[in-house]
Amino acid sequence: MAFASKKIFPNDLRPRVAIGFNLPINGESVFRPNFQTKDAIKNNLINYFLTNPGERPGNPNFGAGLREYVFTQISNNDLDFIKEDIQGKIEKEFSGDVLLKDIEINKFPDSSAISITISYDIVNTGINDELELSFS
Repeated sequence: MAFASKKIFPNDLRPRVAIGFNLPINGESVFRPNFQTKDAIKNNLINYFLTNPGERPGNPNFGAGLREYVFTQISNNDLDFIKEDIQGKIEKEFSGDVLLKDIEINKFPDSSAISITISYDIVNTGINDELELSFS
């Protein structure tokens, strides 16, 4: 009889071993370490979506380039395009780690701002999380 195994990241079992650092990089110390895979993946998503292609030395294709939508004319079609763009980029860049559940995009035409909420599961772990990004 087959059963679905649960993926356990070994570093999650070692509470004193940092596996990444939290964003934003500021505060009392520059780097605040994180110790859980959930936090590391969330920070990887934040880093990816807030980076424009060409900004990262040595990896010019890295980044989602979402900031380009801030100064575009906001209409319903633009929001659908952004949603499709995000879905495609998550499937391409995070296919083995992240399973997309939902994307909610809110527009604020008066201030030329958008808010993006991404709900996702970390594959085979039972961990689910949500990421909110705001662009203005």
